Amino acid sequence: MPLNSRLNEQMKTTLALLTIAILATASPRLSAADAPSLFERKNISALWIMAPWDAKKRGPEERMQMLKELGLTKFAYNGGAAGDAEVEAAQRHGIEITAWWYPARNPQIVETIKRHGIHPQFWVCGSRAITVTDDSERIEAEAARIRPIAEDAATLGCKVGLYNHREPWIEEQDHQIAIIERLRRDGVTNVGIVFNFHHWRGSLAEFPALFQRIQPYLLAVNLNGMRTDTTKYPGVRFIGSDESELSMIGVVEASGWRGPIGVIHERPTVDAAEGIKGNLQGLQWVQKELQQPGSGGPKTQEPTPPSSVVPTPGAAAVPQPDTKKSE
Repeated sequence: MPLNSRLNEQMKTTLALLTIAILATASPRLSAADAPSLFERKNISALWIMAPWDAKKRGPEERMQMLKELGLTKFAYNGGAAGDAEVEAAQRHGIEITAWWYPARNPQIVETIKRHGIHPQFWVCGSRAITVTDDSERIEAEAARIRPIAEDAATLGCKVGLYNHREPWIEEQDHQIAIIERLRRDGVTNVGIVFNFHHWRGSLAEFPALFQRIQPYLLAVNLNGMRTDTTKYPGVRFIGSDESELSMIGVVEASGWRGPIGVIHERPTVDAAEGIKGNLQGLQWVQKELQQPGSGGPKTQEPTPPSSVVPTPGAAAVPQPDTKKSE
């Protein structure tokens, strides 16, 4: 090769390497600190604000207007199959239905979702009808139950989230992972985990390791106030009102996971707007405290229940979408 040609090739190589080095310096990989905030309103879904858990008994139109006024654009629906009015109101107000409570296979819900062309996650809880105690047999039984649900969801371009909710065996996230891995062996890949703070009874000391295990499977995380003893079943509480959610949310935030988060109302004697607002204020307090301890000001205060209502300690309302009348 002539000398000039060799020099040209060397110059091209040198320029290419220099360009790569400059780009690498100018565009470093995003760290958890550089990633979009976990606390952005556009990332937050409102949960369980249907009329049975709303003192004002709002209908679909009022509910979507309320979310819009609160600056939220996402909503998890738990009203069963009769969701046409809900979806239509959501679409009018620019609200995305991100999840649909799905305790059991329901062709009507599938048809409703298909009819409107939306793609919510199917949130599926455990089944008390499955009573086998051997873990390997239980995994097979749960996989068999979830498989047709996942297949229905796949036809709609949707995912299935295993939702820890008042069924002790499936409330264990390692059991959920085992079900997901079993389904993956059959080629079912649209199943993940929805992790609910208020249906978790693990040890706070073990939470960082647990979150690391579930992170690859996570579809959503729903937040709640958490008492010091996280092994006791908690009630629905404002974020930022208790002792343990600050450190737990800190683990989520530091992990770099940036999926959707949910804030829960589920209080029949409280205006849903006030319930969601209290959670959003608590989340702001948590964000400030994580950035600089002591900067958040006073903690969020739980609402005072009406004098005629005597709350049951630690009790939380259980969604019953298939028993409610349509609104």
